[in-house]
Amino acid sequence: MKHSILLVLSSIFLLQITKAQQPKNLTLDVAVKLSLAYSKQLKLNETKILTAANAVKEAQERKLPDANVTGAYLYLPVKPNIDLKTSSNNNNGGTTTSSPNVNQAIYGMANVSLPLYAGGKINYGIESAKYLEQAVKLDADNDKEAITMNVINACISLYKTYQAIELVKENLKTSEQRVTDFTNLEKNGVLARNDLLKAQLQSSNIELALLDAESNYKIASVTMNLLMGLPEETELIPDRAGLALPTALQTLEDYEKDALQNRKDISALSFRKKAATVGVKNAKADYYPNIALTGGYVAADIPKFLTVTNAVNIGIGVKYNLSSLWKTKTKIEQANNQVQQLQLTEELLNDNIKLQINQAYQTYLVATKKIEVYEKAVTQATENYRITKNKNDNSLATTTELLDADVALLQTKLSVTNAKADAFLAYNKLLLASGILKY
Repeated sequence: MKHSILLVLSSIFLLQITKAQQPKNLTLDVAVKLSLAYSKQLKLNETKILTAANAVKEAQERKLPDANVTGAYLYLPVKPNIDLKTSSNNNNGGTTTSSPNVNQAIYGMANVSLPLYAGGKINYGIESAKYLEQAVKLDADNDKEAITMNVINACISLYKTYQAIELVKENLKTSEQRVTDFTNLEKNGVLARNDLLKAQLQSSNIELALLDAESNYKIASVTMNLLMGLPEETELIPDRAGLALPTALQTLEDYEKDALQNRKDISALSFRKKAATVGVKNAKADYYPNIALTGGYVAADIPKFLTVTNAVNIGIGVKYNLSSLWKTKTKIEQANNQVQQLQLTEELLNDNIKLQINQAYQTYLVATKKIEVYEKAVTQATENYRITKNKNDNSLATTTELLDADVALLQTKLSVTNAKADAFLAYNKLLLASGILKY
């Protein structure tokens, strides 16, 4: 039902784009939902979950009885020698019985075996399969979070490139107006031609920067469309509202506690460790015999010789593999080694998670500080450009100084935009490392 809703959402979104033939606003929530619905990795994970569920059913079915039915028809081209010891055969002149002429035989057998005791191997198999099923489900959830993070990263790239285009276009408009004004001044002999050429050169450089920004935007759009399963040429406008930063931040210790409680890869590894522990018990179960309740039915017909019907049997069967006395020890050691490997893997994972959280936490703090610095820089660059332009208008500042002030203003505006986007990305990486990324 969930996938159907997402597919309908995708269809509506695509229909709107196709109908309007113009760029559409793309929110982060919609991007995540469409990408999760389209993801081939998640569809592959669904098949893995079904496989794990079937493994549980298969383990449970080992409790059910085994039933076999066999039958055969045999033709005997050569007359067999039959010596019935129960027949009278007196070599001292007693009566004798000639053997019957047997040339065919028919028989059928049905056997049923219900396991009563197998050293716990059946129950251990069921328990292990259930643990592995839970691990596979958690792997799928972990992949879902990773895909969500990829979508957020792609949205941030789309946002950066789109904002760069907007800022560069605005700067280009100002630069083109400056060239127009300088051209008129140069015609009237008020401005040196060298200053006009400088303004024209800067305008050309801005046009080149715009081409680069538009190219980056197209690449980011294609990446985003591929993630969502939309046509590559679909034009997207990133929504700025969904990129808000949190008003409060937890402590580093709180994020580490969240990770231990919520990280799907930690939980998946824990279930695999439990399955490996059960595997040790399963290996030890080879020391014990297998006991089963058995039953059967036999029917046979050998024309002119023997007919058997209603031959029903029931009993207890015991099977013990003597080689387990010297082979099982190695199996137990291997199972214990696997438990130790998973234990060490878990410890390494915990260390890596702590490192990831610390890196993401510090990256976010630095990013927020950069925003403050760049916002001050924008204010300073704006005021510097205003003062320099006034001086230039009154012939107190050179054209080079004016153009440098203009470039500095553009760079600071781009820096503050990128810093905000980087801070949002860093915060989501922190949530991902803590296992609390939700969309």
